[in-house]
Amino acid sequence: MVLADRLGELIEEGDTAILVAGEVPVGLAIVRFRAAIWSAGLECYLAELYVVPIHRRRGLGRALTTASIREARKRGGDTMDIGVDEPDIAARRLYESLGFSNRTGAGDGPLMYVYGREL
Repeated sequence: MVLADRLGELIEEGDTAILVAGEVPVGLAIVRFRAAIWSAGLECYLAELYVVPIHRRRGLGRALTTASIREARKRGGDTMDIGVDEPDIAARRLYESLGFSNRTGAGDGPLMYVYGREL
């Protein structure tokens, strides 16, 4: 399957937003939405944030993340999750500067873990 075809399918299904940065895209954010159990709002997952390496450190990642948050709020989201690799310090700093936390509740709450596995 061609990537562009799959992205088109995700958009048509209505539970995914794809945001791009640049007239010729040099960055993108993919946000997935799903109904929540514990609240009336949607759970939002920033599934991908990517900026072409030579275009990094220009504010595009911040702009894409901010636009993703705005889109999530517009669609009725009340939480947003992001998975970040431990060694990706730059991404962790970006997300933390935008109010994301890897702790439950306040900054002194218990550490959160994200688990995954292939099916």
